[in-house]
Amino acid sequence: MKTSNENVKIDGIDKKILRFLMQDARKPILEIARNIGISGAAIHQRLRKLEASGLIAGSKFVINPKVLGYTTMAYIGIYLDKAMSNPVAVKQLEKVPEVLECHYTTGNWSILIKVLCRDNEHLMHVLNREIQPIEGVSRTETFISLNQQIERQITI
Repeated sequence: MKTSNENVKIDGIDKKILRFLMQDARKPILEIARNIGISGAAIHQRLRKLEASGLIAGSKFVINPKVLGYTTMAYIGIYLDKAMSNPVAVKQLEKVPEVLECHYTTGNWSILIKVLCRDNEHLMHVLNREIQPIEGVSRTETFISLNQQIERQITI
């Protein structure tokens, strides 16, 4: 693995390791090593370098929100009264647990957020009581996701 201009360059072995782990982060290192044909120690060393480079940002368990009763996913475009309101608005949005993502965008909205709620009534509560009262928010535009059809990471 080489780094140049802050871009990480990975070789074929790194790619194989990453593909295995992206598919199942709990796959045993020795199993990956057997499949690739190198030692477990070499896998550990490469993983440490990939983590140090910032390419691997961690591993996590993925919770199925539907099992917990969260069935309404929505994207909300937020119009701010002025660009200077962004830091204050984002600080307040961080306090709303239903907000999963927040993006500073170009186009019509200043901010685009992704929220997860139990149902439409819960979404309406979050909009009316948590998001729209935030200082600097002039209005919102909401899109409810009916079905997530593609979910993936970047291809390695």
